[in-house]
Amino acid sequence: MNRQEVAALLAYAVKLAPHTAPADQAAAEERLDQWADLLADVPPTAPHPTGRHWDASQVVRHHVATSPYPIKPSDVSRFWHAFRRDVVDRHHDPVPAADPDDPQAYRAELLGTRHAVAIGAAPAATFRELTGGTTREERDQFAADRLAALGSYVPARVEDVLDRHRPRKAARRAAIKAGRPDALAVACTWCKAEPGAPCTQRAIGPKAEHGARTERAIPHPTRVDRAALGQGLDRQEFAA
Repeated sequence: MNRQEVAALLAYAVKLAPHTAPADQAAAEERLDQWADLLADVPPTAPHPTGRHWDASQVVRHHVATSPYPIKPSDVSRFWHAFRRDVVDRHHDPVPAADPDDPQAYRAELLGTRHAVAIGAAPAATFRELTGGTTREERDQFAADRLAALGSYVPARVEDVLDRHRPRKAARRAAIKAGRPDALAVACTWCKAEPGAPCTQRAIGPKAEHGARTERAIPHPTRVDRAALGQGLDRQEFAA
């Protein structure tokens, strides 16, 4: 924020809490100097990927409404730095427009984009860019390759009969044939299930032992998303 924006923020704080007004003009100037120095790297507003945008005035309002203590610059900057970390963690670098054969320009644009996101001057890019589309034939071949990787030593008709008695593998085969992600091909970051193992959840019931877990009928959504990303699928396409 520049000096004028900080002055407007201080005026808003005094409007909400008149008893915090400076005693005289000298005290007001001193407070403005302090706040302008400490909030120089804090923007008045900034975008957030989820729509929960940053607004310094709302931080002031929340503090006045919930705290009995006069607001300090750190009460604003602390929330900003937490907001900034969250935005940066969600950001995925888009492909720079610079020529990749010019590493200096390529790196400069990459770092410039990251810095703009970090200071709130640009919105975070939350989805990895697609490098190109695929034809139906390519998708069918991709599904065939994935089925081959899953492994089979018996004819397809026998597989269909056996699937009645092994629902887990049947579900994986059906998902691959339908172009959906094979969630069990990756580990689950939510319940820590290893690749190939089903997701689990805490067992609930009068006879459930403490710490006991039970298998889930469907994988955790985060595991499905990780599988889709790793297998080059579009989350929106298979969710439809």
